[in-house]
Amino acid sequence: MSSTPNSCDNRTGSLERSFPVSEDELERALRETFTRRAATPRPLAADPAGLAIRRARRTGRRRALTGLALAGMATVLVTTGMAQLGGPTGQGTTPTVVLGDPRGFTPSPLSTPSTAAPAPPDPVRAELDLLIGSWLHTSGGERRELTGAGPIERAQRVPDYGGWLITSAATAAGRTLWWLPPNGSPPQVLLAGADAVAVAVDGRQVAWRDGAELRAAGLVGGQLVATTEAAAPDGAVPVGFAGDAVLIRQPGTGGFNVWRRAAGGVPGAANRDVLNVYGALPDGRVVGLVSAGTPRRPCLALLDPAHALSILRTGCGPALATDGLGGVSADGRWLLVNGTRKNALLVDLNTLGATVSARPAGPAVAGAVAWSRAGVALHVDAASQLVRVRPDRVLAGERPTGLPVDGVAAGERPVVVADTRP
Repeated sequence: MSSTPNSCDNRTGSLERSFPVSEDELERALRETFTRRAATPRPLAADPAGLAIRRARRTGRRRALTGLALAGMATVLVTTGMAQLGGPTGQGTTPTVVLGDPRGFTPSPLSTPSTAAPAPPDPVRAELDLLIGSWLHTSGGERRELTGAGPIERAQRVPDYGGWLITSAATAAGRTLWWLPPNGSPPQVLLAGADAVAVAVDGRQVAWRDGAELRAAGLVGGQLVATTEAAAPDGAVPVGFAGDAVLIRQPGTGGFNVWRRAAGGVPGAANRDVLNVYGALPDGRVVGLVSAGTPRRPCLALLDPAHALSILRTGCGPALATDGLGGVSADGRWLLVNGTRKNALLVDLNTLGATVSARPAGPAVAGAVAWSRAGVALHVDAASQLVRVRPDRVLAGERPTGLPVDGVAAGERPVVVADTRP
């Protein structure tokens, strides 16, 4: 069977029409095929070609929509995964993905699952770390949950960024001292069941009362080392350090004495005129409150820890409270202390002598006073608000006020974390 040179079909020779065939041409060819093969001479009630064409179009639309839906789901999954891998860790919200990012559209965050523990709001940003409930908020903006620690009364940094030392409030089981490592590990118990705990301002020494004994130790790498002990006078508790010497408060009006633990032995005789101690100066002298003058009244004094806290210099004048709350700046220039009028006073220790310069410095102190390395005193007042005392502004006549701290529950009080002194 030979082929005619001028007659070609789709199987031999060249094509009679161009390869790209339009949709209209295909529809026309399909209709012609159905017409030639129709067995009845009259028009059909139904149009087989139109029916086939409509079915083909519906199938094509369904496939196109299915492909778009799958592509959209894949885009959402990939984008969400990239957001989770690239975003900050520890956040409680789910990233929202907007396909196409249409102009004028502002996405709202998706609701957080009810099973996720919500992170507390950021508190007032402070120069020093803050403890709010079971959360540590660092001055650098980080947050850590202190699982198993609390209630907390005091806290301070460990030198060389070695973590934090946290002292509990008094409970029926005594006091607990935790060390919080800087690597994200949970708090570790250093002491438990102590009657009282005192930590040196440099974070390198700890003293505590355990039953009938006073004990003290160095702190290195989260471990207590070189522990010494001595018999404790009835009711005596450690309250601070002056160098290597431990300052001891006697019960009632028994005064204060010193335990020079490096030399061994027991605490020396108490100085009954000392009512309170606020801290030590860089040269080792102790700033305290004594009963002096005529008539007797509370006055500020510099005390010598090497000689049973004997009085070196006294300054009277301001009406001072005897609650023992207050703190000395790292450079030894300033003392923030409570007055008798339910307010704080800023005292210039350089003027300690016949007269004392004291200026009103805002709400009264309700807890520990912590001084930043920039010379700003921070404390919490009776309303659980954070108070900043800047000596230069107080000298210029400013009266500090408290600022609310977010995330503080009813009955709670934030704790300002003391920095270590260089």
